[in-house]
Amino acid sequence: MSAMILGGFLFFSISIGGGIAWLVSKLFQNSKAGLSLLCGGFLVGLLAVDIIPNALKMYKSFGIILGVLIGYLFFLVLRNLVHPSIGQSPSVYLLMFAILIHTIPLSMTIGSLMENSIVGITITASVILHHLPEGFALTTAFLAQRKKPWKLFLGFLGLSICFSLFIWVGHYVNLSIKEQGVLMGISIGLIAATSISEFILHNLKVVRAISFIGYILIGYLLSSLFHLLL
Repeated sequence: MSAMILGGFLFFSISIGGGIAWLVSKLFQNSKAGLSLLCGGFLVGLLAVDIIPNALKMYKSFGIILGVLIGYLFFLVLRNLVHPSIGQSPSVYLLMFAILIHTIPLSMTIGSLMENSIVGITITASVILHHLPEGFALTTAFLAQRKKPWKLFLGFLGLSICFSLFIWVGHYVNLSIKEQGVLMGISIGLIAATSISEFILHNLKVVRAISFIGYILIGYLLSSLFHLLL
């Protein structure tokens, strides 16, 4: 199966996740603060129940911790560099960058297995199911910040193209386990910093305490539901 076809499957997957996020947003009447907190809770849940446990199983903790520190430094630098005009937040772009980095180890691993036809169906299913939560998180973030739909489409398209590109690179270049662990740590650091700082703490005083906790818990539970179903 070619890298471009798998990239198409990724686009399909994150689009389904985006559609689910759009439906959920209607339940919250497109509340900006509510959707931001929902996204923050979802991302924290994604880290707690899926990304971090899997990373600790696959990679050594030192590489992950080093990556997390690098990811947090990236967050501090990128937040200042990407910060556009006053009143706008760079959190969507930081999240997009974090998810892009998160896909690199997976895409390069897939690239190294391209010759093995036996794992083709497994890889395809993994690509489709693994990226549903990412599509949900990105769409929720875009809806929360009132971004134009075409920007979300371009973001999805860009992720799919990069995914295909790194599959192709992985066919010729092998990353060591240590390097993959550092990359995974960077994505964890970026996602954690973005979700907590930009989506949760940024809305700490915007809504009532009960609503603040409720939105985060709902996001976390949705993430857990994704994990159980997928």
